[in-house]
Amino acid sequence: MNSKLNIAVIIIAIVLVVGATSYVFTAPYAGNAGLSRMPGVRIGGTDTPAPRDFSSFNDMGTNLIMKLDGFPPFVVYLAYVGTPEGVITGTRPDGGYWPQRVREGRNEGWLRIGDETFAMQATEILGDARLPMLELWSPRAARSARAIAQAAGENAPLRDVAADRSEPPLLPEIFLWTPR
Repeated sequence: MNSKLNIAVIIIAIVLVVGATSYVFTAPYAGNAGLSRMPGVRIGGTDTPAPRDFSSFNDMGTNLIMKLDGFPPFVVYLAYVGTPEGVITGTRPDGGYWPQRVREGRNEGWLRIGDETFAMQATEILGDARLPMLELWSPRAARSARAIAQAAGENAPLRDVAADRSEPPLLPEIFLWTPR
């Protein structure tokens, strides 16, 4: 009886090791970048010094791969826009894990665009400073942001509103990534 228990424990351990290893070496690449919300742990790519201007990356597609520094490792796909200053990313305002880590001060990470990986740091853009970033990141989001700002008053900061059919959609959380 004891030998059957030992064999079962060994089999379970092997399955766990194979499963964890498979996840580490396939995620986030296993899913479609636009559909998968499963985070990964590896970013891949070639470490590359940051360019002076990230605008040239706008022709490479709409998604990049982001990895935050620290534990646990966390790699996800993000929509982006390259600018001369850095890279703008946006995410849904749903209290997601990676934006919370950035707000807690764990804002260093890497961005992979194509096969190049850059050491970067994120800064959340808040208040009135969001509007120019929204205009670059998403024209549709910018129109919603302008309507919200105008409804609140000319100098009022941007605010998020309830996401029901009678009001504009929630504004995305906007982050500017700059080289570190």
